[in-house]
Amino acid sequence: MLLNVLMALTVIMITARLVGMLFARLHQPPVMGEVVGGLLLGPSVFGRLSPEAAAFLLPPASAPLLSVIAQLGVILYMFLVGLELDLPALRGSIAITLSISLASIVVPFALGVALAWQLYDALAPDGVMFASFALFLGVSMSITAFPVLARILEDRGLQRTHLGMLALTCAAMNDAVAWCLLAFVVSVTRATPGGAIVTVALTAIYVALMLTVGRRVMISTVARLDRANRIGEQSLALVLVAVLLSALATELIGIHAIFGAFLIGAIIPRDSAIATHVTERIEDIVRVMFLPAFFAVTGLRTEIGLVRTADDWLLCGVIIVVATAGKFGGTLLASRIVGLDWRNSAALGILMNTRGLVELIVLNIGLDLGVISPRLFTMLVIMALVTTLMTSPILSALLKSRPWAEPGQKLTSSPGQ
Repeated sequence: MLLNVLMALTVIMITARLVGMLFARLHQPPVMGEVVGGLLLGPSVFGRLSPEAAAFLLPPASAPLLSVIAQLGVILYMFLVGLELDLPALRGSIAITLSISLASIVVPFALGVALAWQLYDALAPDGVMFASFALFLGVSMSITAFPVLARILEDRGLQRTHLGMLALTCAAMNDAVAWCLLAFVVSVTRATPGGAIVTVALTAIYVALMLTVGRRVMISTVARLDRANRIGEQSLALVLVAVLLSALATELIGIHAIFGAFLIGAIIPRDSAIATHVTERIEDIVRVMFLPAFFAVTGLRTEIGLVRTADDWLLCGVIIVVATAGKFGGTLLASRIVGLDWRNSAALGILMNTRGLVELIVLNIGLDLGVISPRLFTMLVIMALVTTLMTSPILSALLKSRPWAEPGQKLTSSPGQ
């Protein structure tokens, strides 16, 4: 078993690096190349072209251990995403960001629920309640990939423009609300109606405690750690134990462990020395080894061949159109209402339509819960890839039409734009 897992991880890491570098040369986020690399290793490509080689290099017996490694990697990754969330910054521009964030969630969520009426009979697994199916589809349409969006802005040098900061803030708030919605869907799906109410109540209590008492305790603890002469292994161990305990708590409550890890990251002051230290110590290993394992596990579960007929591909196209219309349209209209011009509103809309890795995490949760079928899972993975890969070229087209705002330039409406 150890030999199988070591061989599989080696193949996965090499593939992720090579495809990631290729995507970087194509001016796409390397992380999307790693996602595609994971899909290439699955039954859709490698398993179809050379079943014997695929079975030898990625033996089915290694799948359970790879899945555990992938889950641990996602827990650590969501902790790092939480560290990127700047809670004080969210309070600084609450009116505009709240309006745009809510619109970019409510519109795609409503469209997703409406789409569920058309897809339920054909694509819902047997025995799944319509409410769970519809709520999950709504959440899957509402996701914005905060880390990928941040990487795109950084690659374009836009992270310090007003639009870049607005996009990051909206995406962070969007993700926070989306995770809460997903927690509700998970609790409803996993429990009986009475148990779901208990799970939702416990989730609300835990989140409230973490954002109030937990945040104050964490701020004081981090302040003491920052004052130490040397931030070393003990500090790192303390933080990682807190991550695992919080992940354990949310798993016991009845929602996914990643919520607990995300919350711990969100309540740690992001400008603290301990946050920088922890990020520097674990970020590379998470991105280089653990996340590619998650992409490979996702790829092994994704079979493009399940989307066989012209009707299947038509449904897949409808899902992509609905997802894009909800995110792009909701963000565009809300941005115009709060005073942005058409061009900046369109740019913000296409940025918020970026789904990427976060969407894949959500889809895997849905598949594990049995809320969505493997065929719908494949369609939604395709949607996540298409909506993310379209971001960079469309943003480049907007950049070519007129140089972007310099840092400090205000985003105001102007006639005719």
